[in-house]
Amino acid sequence: MAKLILAHDLGTTGNKATLFDENGTLLSSDFFEYQTYFPESLWVEQDADDYWEGVVLTTNRLLSKTGFTGDDIAVVSFSGQMMGALPVDHSGTPLNRILIWADRRGVEEIQNLSQRIGAERIYQITGHRLSSNYSLAKILWIREHLPEIFSHTHKFLLAKDYIIWKLTGRWATDYSDASGTNCFDLEREEWSEEILEAANLDAELLPDLYPSTAVVGEVTSAAAEEVGLRAGTAVVIGGGDGPCAAAGAGVVREGKAYCYLGSSSWIALASPQPVFDPQLRTFTFHHLEKGLYMPTGTMQAAGGSLQWCRDALCEREKNIAPELGVSPYELMDLTAGKVPPGSEELLFLPYLLGERAPWWNPHARGCFIGLTPRHRKAHLIRSVMEGIGFNLRIILDAFREQGIPIGEMRLIGGGAKGTFWSEVLSSIFGLNVLRPYLLEEATSFGAAVAGGVGVGLFKDLRFAEELVAIRDCCTPQDDAVAVYERLYPLFKMAYLALEDVFERLARE
Repeated sequence: MAKLILAHDLGTTGNKATLFDENGTLLSSDFFEYQTYFPESLWVEQDADDYWEGVVLTTNRLLSKTGFTGDDIAVVSFSGQMMGALPVDHSGTPLNRILIWADRRGVEEIQNLSQRIGAERIYQITGHRLSSNYSLAKILWIREHLPEIFSHTHKFLLAKDYIIWKLTGRWATDYSDASGTNCFDLEREEWSEEILEAANLDAELLPDLYPSTAVVGEVTSAAAEEVGLRAGTAVVIGGGDGPCAAAGAGVVREGKAYCYLGSSSWIALASPQPVFDPQLRTFTFHHLEKGLYMPTGTMQAAGGSLQWCRDALCEREKNIAPELGVSPYELMDLTAGKVPPGSEELLFLPYLLGERAPWWNPHARGCFIGLTPRHRKAHLIRSVMEGIGFNLRIILDAFREQGIPIGEMRLIGGGAKGTFWSEVLSSIFGLNVLRPYLLEEATSFGAAVAGGVGVGLFKDLRFAEELVAIRDCCTPQDDAVAVYERLYPLFKMAYLALEDVFERLARE
């Protein structure tokens, strides 16, 4: 009897295929990288056919290197990058490259829409600010600037939904991915008639909605021949990458929270209801289950700031790391650990790419504050880590101010590999920080959990808590906590004091 789960994670840089058994054990993985195109300023596109090629190649390679066959696969499930817009015709042929989440060309279209339906109203319906990052803005831009393509569009799909079509011939998306479109009614779990009417869009342009654990179809004979699976294999829709990461971290009920540390970073919770922040600092996605939500706050440049630090300040570490067989970040951790918490009064604002939560200011800039002759590279490295932590703490506090209980923080993503940064974050948050064994595969694992639930291999989404194994726990250190509690208000003051300067710099 087939008992293996094949999960595909269609990320920004490529597709990761992972194979899990019925106990949730990772058996093997494979990766296919695809290209991103930047035709103009604010334009960010990918070729949807690359997604399909990635799924075909990684599936075949994964089966080949493990010795399993398509007959061993019980279900295929997905996670995918969110907030995209791919126009396809009646036959499912892409009419344009997909405009991915980072594409922000629809600024004018969003400004026009905000005159017909207020930003506050959008937030209350969707759980999100009205923004050019979301799918709705991209659809409106295509209608305005590519009318020929729009007129031939049968459906607008998200990244993973195109693969669902290729495998099953079904037009489908799930609640979690739909919640990143800016036109999904979060609490009613349906496309918002009010928003679509204000945008003068027909709901027929959007795919049908399903819970993330739903079996939406079976692999067709034509697709099976190409992808190497058995015709009739169950296909579970899965979810957006953020909600899948939540399940993969074991954050599937109230009181649980996780922090993803990648190029960008976010803090997210599981909640039985959406969280509407009075200051609109945070937003809410739908989780992988009906009636479950994922309040979130995302910052732009977390690991991205540390990567800048590596490239700009740590050339020596980059050069000698390969000789030592370690990552440059491990050497940076050793260097940063030589100075005390607080980096001897040095602050870093991690706003190299502007900022989303909590400031929502695209003009914000990165900067060091408090430099003196005694500061050296070690101080700079540590202050970058601490600055990222302080900004994440503001997001965390936005949830705490709503009375949401958060007892611990789970840490996943590439930035969670190093113990040192995890310890810093634990003291800044004032929480125990737990690191699961699956850090970079957590998103894939969440998709696998959805797939396993969909075909009855797992009892329900909460089973993820039992499946997620914790590697270690970092606890707050009293001396570090005292320093960070003193510097944290200064970090916020520093940004507010420089807000006008950032605005002026953007105009120069």
